[in-house]
Amino acid sequence: MRSIARSACTAALAGALLLTGTVFSGNAAAVGEGPDYQGNEKIRTSILSTYDEVVDFLKTQDARQDAMELEVIGQTVKGRDIHLAKYVSDPGNPTILYLAQQHGNEQLTTEAMLHTIKSLGSPSKASLLEDVNVLFIPMFNADGAMGDVNFPLDDYLAAGERHLTRYNANEVDLNRDHVAKAEPETRALHENVLSVYDIDYAIDLHHQGTQSRVNGDLVSGSILYPTTPDVSPELVERSKQLGAVVYQNVDRTGWGHIGRYDGGSANTIGRNGMAAEYGIATLLFEMRGMSDHEYAPYVLGQKSNGYLIHQSVVTMEATIAAVADGSVSKADTSFWDTLPQQCDTC
Repeated sequence: MRSIARSACTAALAGALLLTGTVFSGNAAAVGEGPDYQGNEKIRTSILSTYDEVVDFLKTQDARQDAMELEVIGQTVKGRDIHLAKYVSDPGNPTILYLAQQHGNEQLTTEAMLHTIKSLGSPSKASLLEDVNVLFIPMFNADGAMGDVNFPLDDYLAAGERHLTRYNANEVDLNRDHVAKAEPETRALHENVLSVYDIDYAIDLHHQGTQSRVNGDLVSGSILYPTTPDVSPELVERSKQLGAVVYQNVDRTGWGHIGRYDGGSANTIGRNGMAAEYGIATLLFEMRGMSDHEYAPYVLGQKSNGYLIHQSVVTMEATIAAVADGSVSKADTSFWDTLPQQCDTC
């Protein structure tokens, strides 16, 4: 599967991004059992969009789409621009933010975001964008995504043009920097996005390891609302409603299998920090498997890329629509009461 940015102008991409056919058929268990790395597969980073390809794609879409505006919100440690793709038709509209690749080795959500951005340029989406503002940060940790860091990656497993690492160039986990804001990437997000735009909802898109299960089956991903004690029950409920939209739309695909993520309560974590400091209803979505790592059980075989990208597209398109028409505020959150927490042995 070629990277979305790399193949954006080809007929092959148009067919691939219809996201139909046998790649996404079958039951949840069959998809969940998709190939682990375990030393048996080549994990090639050449199929993933590079930073330069992502930037070229965003600039192309910015030139083609009247509703889209591309903004540079800051720079990484190594000086790469951090881009915000935004659709703001009316400041009074509800606004949703999508953040991808806080961890540089979690890239399939970025590929999905590029597809979602491209799809918003369709004339059929014009009326939708009249009722919602949408903000995308496709590659937050560009240095980690390109393996351009100040520490060795010799033990990482992927083969190809580059390694991808969780950390930024200073070996800092950006998803633990939302209180100190010590890193330039985190400061850019807080100073030039979270403090500037009136954001109602946010989804922080990540990848997790490959071994977590619910009811005996490997999950395709897991979700969680803010768990910090510093947010009100009302904000938690709004976050759970956002999660309900995601769960219902992924679950109805027939191959999505979602669990509850086991996450911490510290405000240093993105979903907690954004909720506590700015009153944003937030959701964490952890897709199964990473694009590179030094620990084999975290890396997923490439044959799973298609359904994971599609799962992220479903997540973004469904929540944009639900925020636009207001149905997110009516979403039934009772499923959270029985949603099993994922674990590696259950």
